[in-house]
Amino acid sequence: MQSPITLEALHILDAIDRRGSFASAANELDRAPSSLSYQIQKLEQDLDIMIFDRSGHKASFTEAGQLILETGRTILAATQKLVNDASILANGWELDISLAFDGIIPVENFFSMVDELSKVSSTRIKLQEEILAGCWESLSDGRADLLVCPKLETLPHDVKAEVIGEMEMVWVAASDHYVHKRSGEFNDEAREKYRVIAIADTAREQPPISINVIQKQPRLTVTNFAAKVSALKQGLGIGTLPKELASELIEQGVLRQIAGTEGQPIEIILAWKRNKIGEAKSWCIQYLKKTFKNQAKI
Repeated sequence: MQSPITLEALHILDAIDRRGSFASAANELDRAPSSLSYQIQKLEQDLDIMIFDRSGHKASFTEAGQLILETGRTILAATQKLVNDASILANGWELDISLAFDGIIPVENFFSMVDELSKVSSTRIKLQEEILAGCWESLSDGRADLLVCPKLETLPHDVKAEVIGEMEMVWVAASDHYVHKRSGEFNDEAREKYRVIAIADTAREQPPISINVIQKQPRLTVTNFAAKVSALKQGLGIGTLPKELASELIEQGVLRQIAGTEGQPIEIILAWKRNKIGEAKSWCIQYLKKTFKNQAKI
């Protein structure tokens, strides 16, 4: 008897959970929200169970739905591994490869890699933005084959990593934000008075990481880096941005660096698991190491 739970349905459930709504999931999957709703309702009818509780303002997973979601993710990961392993076995080049990058790193840094790889292989590339602990979880769980992000003090034992560049983060706020009227040292006590703009950690299971956020500090949490920049420009709070981007916005008069603050240098690493490496993964590692190290700043 054929199961009504298809891989497509599992991908939809995964996207809805990660994105937080049917509309956002539909946007990621390039589908109409009504199409996703119909497919989920049909699945509920075929299984004779409720996957979503629709009694509240926002649909949420039932216990049965959560079970399908979590087990489904295991199935999706295993399926992807099977496809990639078969591809490597057949011709040495992976069918797909995923590169995760921390949201503070411009995605444009990887476009030349995509273009150059297409000249030597038909491997499909996925570039996925992750935040903080979500970066490492994506590598650990196999959602990503390669990772580019700020360096950790201690790396997982099964991970190989190399420093490929550096960035400098600076504290900024909108040019007319009242933080610029302050005086004195900009320490933790001073920062507590101002709302900080933070990006939500994309980790699903691992404990989230907070950077430059004080426990008692008011905060606005957004879902991606672009939203953080917009919130800062609108004067909704203070936060850190890469110096390259901050300098452009400061020159435009949109933002100002907060007085009494200095740039915070961070090292950027390329990381991957110490397991079997296919041709595409090896090619990307060598390309990124060479390309990033030839740049003065990321």
